[in-house]
Amino acid sequence: MSNAPRASQKSRDTLEYLRERITSGAWPLNAPIPKEPELMAMIGVGKSTVREAVRTLANLGMLEAIPGSGTFVRARTPVTSILTQFLADHDLEEVLVYRRSLEIEAAQHAAVHRTEAHLERLRAALSRGEDPDRIDVEGCQASTETASFHHIIVEASGSTLLLDLYMGVMTVLQNASRTGQVILGTTPATMQLDHRAVYDAIVARDVRDAAHSMALHVDRDLGLATDMLDFTPQTERATSLIDAGYDPQPR
Repeated sequence: MSNAPRASQKSRDTLEYLRERITSGAWPLNAPIPKEPELMAMIGVGKSTVREAVRTLANLGMLEAIPGSGTFVRARTPVTSILTQFLADHDLEEVLVYRRSLEIEAAQHAAVHRTEAHLERLRAALSRGEDPDRIDVEGCQASTETASFHHIIVEASGSTLLLDLYMGVMTVLQNASRTGQVILGTTPATMQLDHRAVYDAIVARDVRDAAHSMALHVDRDLGLATDMLDFTPQTERATSLIDAGYDPQPR
């Protein structure tokens, strides 16, 4: 009887350790977590305790065990997992509209709450986009990575709820991107100009410009494949923002 509370505390501590590694981004989305023997050594607990914690997080949708391959991170929080399942039943066009709202809100709050550390990370993300040897662009699949331009802006908003909502939405769009339903609807050069405009507004703490620059960017960033095959269509919102002078130009 006297060992029960101690064993229960070990289980709670193990679960909390694994959860913290996931929520902090130390174990990125879709990456494998350390194997069972490594976890046992890292935490100082037995096999059954590790397995119980992994099983609990798998039931919450945060982890997925794939026989023969390992256990992978699938959601940063239970909220993300539940939201992803919920949004998967909705029309992708609606999800894209919801994503737009979240990104604009994040940019506005980032203009107010960003720190020098956030700006340094944003500059690093911009530099990667300007690298002439870079063969890929920061599209949909990169947006949930902690080093991505969009993820940093949502972090800089200071709202953990906004970040959870964003991760859920982008997970749905990533899945749609893998099947070709959602594609990148802009060129790498235009994306870089858009990112720079959003960054400049956040640096200046200009809430209005941050919102408008982000609105223009997401209006021509991701879209349904049937609408954006030639990179040319603009939504009515994007056109109005360009007419108002929010279209960044090469220097």
